[in-house]
Amino acid sequence: MTFRQFAFNNVLRNKRLYVAYFLSSMFTVMVFFTFAIFAFHPAFSGGSVNSKAMFGMAVAGGIIYVFSFFFVLYSMSSFLQSRKREFGLLMIQGASSGQIRWMVFLENMLIGFFATVGGIVLGLVFAKVILMLAENVLIISESLDFYFPTLAIIITFISFIILFLFISLFVSFILRTKKLIDLIKGDKQSKGEPKASALLAILAALLLIAGYATALFVKGVMVVMVMVPVIIVVILGTYLLFTQLSVSIIRRLKKNKPIFWRQTNMLLFSDLSFRLKDNARTFFMVAIISTVAFSAIGTLYGFQSYLTNGMKEANSYSITYYPLEDESKTDIKQDVKQINTILQEENIQAATEKVTLNYFDLGDNQNVLIAKASDYNRFARLIDEKELHPKENEAVVMDNSQSLTNTNEGETLMKSPVKLDDGREIQPYRKATSSVLPEFRAYYVVNDHVYDQLGKPVRSGDHFVWQAESGQSDQLINAGKKISEQVGFTAQAFDYIDYQINKAYGPIMFIGLFIGIVFFVSAGSFLYFRLYTDLDEDKQKFGSIAKIGLTQRELKKVVNRQTAILFFAPIVVALVHGAVALTALAHLFEYNLFKEASLVLGGFALIQIVYFLIVRYFYVKQIRSAIY
Repeated sequence: MTFRQFAFNNVLRNKRLYVAYFLSSMFTVMVFFTFAIFAFHPAFSGGSVNSKAMFGMAVAGGIIYVFSFFFVLYSMSSFLQSRKREFGLLMIQGASSGQIRWMVFLENMLIGFFATVGGIVLGLVFAKVILMLAENVLIISESLDFYFPTLAIIITFISFIILFLFISLFVSFILRTKKLIDLIKGDKQSKGEPKASALLAILAALLLIAGYATALFVKGVMVVMVMVPVIIVVILGTYLLFTQLSVSIIRRLKKNKPIFWRQTNMLLFSDLSFRLKDNARTFFMVAIISTVAFSAIGTLYGFQSYLTNGMKEANSYSITYYPLEDESKTDIKQDVKQINTILQEENIQAATEKVTLNYFDLGDNQNVLIAKASDYNRFARLIDEKELHPKENEAVVMDNSQSLTNTNEGETLMKSPVKLDDGREIQPYRKATSSVLPEFRAYYVVNDHVYDQLGKPVRSGDHFVWQAESGQSDQLINAGKKISEQVGFTAQAFDYIDYQINKAYGPIMFIGLFIGIVFFVSAGSFLYFRLYTDLDEDKQKFGSIAKIGLTQRELKKVVNRQTAILFFAPIVVALVHGAVALTALAHLFEYNLFKEASLVLGGFALIQIVYFLIVRYFYVKQIRSAIY
């Protein structure tokens, strides 16, 4: 058997440990390759796709490449840590330090080669699906047909072979510093009873509470000002949480006899403190990486929702037309005619209304819109909103200012009566939120008879709206483009504006989603790797306990609870961090992101549960097969 065959057999013998490392590496190669397929797609060669999207994908590819380097390096270091005893035995048998380094180098290059080839093959298999997904998300006019990406294959292959070459050389250098006695002892060295500093455990809790409280209670621009200090405090608190506070809590539970002596708790807690201490740095890294993934995707999704919902609230109608104050009646008539012509060209069925909005002086140089109830109701009927019928001594304050301008002008109007020409005052009796009339600020709606007694307005403006029947979105987008070109900015079609926002935002969302998924999958791989590194030790431990009476049911119960705690501890911390971060973002924009945060965090939690069930099934199966 040659040395290369020996290295190859070593990989096969350790395939269980290598599988997470191999699959995760292959996945990152596939993601990088997918980006390369986009970047070199023939449809983009003409430069019709905006440069920001291409630049974003190039940056994303770079981030994935750099992250892959550190991920593979960490995985290899953890893997070699569990093989120290094996290396020591090889040295006793006569293997030199150079031969072991050469063997590790060959093993790693072998894994790297197959992971690179596998990632490229998988990327090719799913290329068409991903191209179709990108075609819709990016909202581009070009059709991203499948092509054979020769250039993308060459760049991906060379990039990742170089990456694995550097990793292999680096790992070989690390092995050179190990002494034989350290290698022989390997994982048999006593770890001792895990200890935690009470002071540092308290500090961990205080740092997290201080970070959370600051993030949750500050509002507006203060969120940006405290962001960096809060992130530093929470990161430090998270590290101490896993290294000190968690161990301290387990030690306290072990001292609580009613809990510790109950059923199999003794077995669970005795091992858990060692596991938490050993895996503290991995948990810390997984928690931070997952938090970055949750926060990034949640922020992108929330920001898109903020933009599109803000537009919907400001534009209740399919098309609106606001003539300028100095625009002549002839020009206005011509613009309205032009819009109607475009709607006919696109075969759009739409109802239309016109209103003259009058603003009155409230004193203190404050002008406010006062609308006639009949005008309000005509517009309300157009979009199926509730009509208003105020009595002659009543005024209704309609306030949409809080969601659009982050002010609360409605409260001010509620304290200001509407003054009539004859000196009487009409008191506002209730406040409501509405976007029926095109006014960003709060305004009054009064009875028609009262309206006629308001006197002369300080300024007026005509307003036209068209409300199209449902199911005409594509025609409205085309019509909106024509209206924008032929009438100008005074006329707006909501579907076209929404299309433009999504088109500009699509590439950012697409890239952010990909990077977030890569981070999340890598975090899951870290946990898988750490869990299976201790599999042999667990087999021996549970095998010994089984000899003194541990039943299969008790074994399953202990393993389930232990793996669940180890698997979910960093993810739960990351979910809490992510929820706090998205709440702070909501405070920054004063916009409720509960729905968006729930969807993102709930989605990731669901994926993690499915991942845990799969990993646990095979883990328990291997433990049971080794014992019973």
